[in-house]
Amino acid sequence: MEVQLKQIIVPPGQQLLMTDVSWPMYEQLLLEFGEKRGSRINYSGGVLEIMVPLPEHEDDKVIIADLVKVLLEELDIEFRSLGSTTFKSETMKQGLEADDCFYIENEAAIRGKKRIDLTVDPPPDLALEIDITSRTQFHNYEALGVRELWRFNGTNLKINLLQEGQYIQGNESPHFPGFSLGEAILEYLERSKIEGRNKIMKAFRAWVRERKGKRNKWQEVGKKAS
Repeated sequence: MEVQLKQIIVPPGQQLLMTDVSWPMYEQLLLEFGEKRGSRINYSGGVLEIMVPLPEHEDDKVIIADLVKVLLEELDIEFRSLGSTTFKSETMKQGLEADDCFYIENEAAIRGKKRIDLTVDPPPDLALEIDITSRTQFHNYEALGVRELWRFNGTNLKINLLQEGQYIQGNESPHFPGFSLGEAILEYLERSKIEGRNKIMKAFRAWVRERKGKRNKWQEVGKKAS
């Protein structure tokens, strides 16, 4: 059975699930939809999901991703953000497009590369999903080995850490130890909707610097005590 692109219509805020989709069909749909599209396509073991985000979904994604970038910049950590890049593995029969993703520990391994090949390249170190339109499924992220997955459902930000092939919920991100990000990111996200993006990014940057200073001071005290 062949599926024509013109047959697929997904309204904003909705998702379409298709079963018994072969790997060649999945790759053909990716090719026909192209990279410059408003929809996201995920694939797992023959099940294909096509989702078209709502504007609020995109707003939250952009602000949270920008807050992550501020953290990485202020902590002087090299990173590469690849947005909704398609990551796929024919061997694992998995393909996903995160709302945003970051290479942090493995940034140097993919620096300058125009295409990521999971047969030789590592998966992203941190992925972000906004679960306002649909609920993120864990198994494709677990199968591809994404070590940290953040999920925001419009109310809570949950940090999921990969341990022995499965996600468990963590209290903080190992990338940003000492930072209470669940509460902080929600606070600055909500403030951005009232005060504006630029003002909030400056305020968040100041908060990170303050926390960083306190953390460094605690570390120095710990070293002297030992």
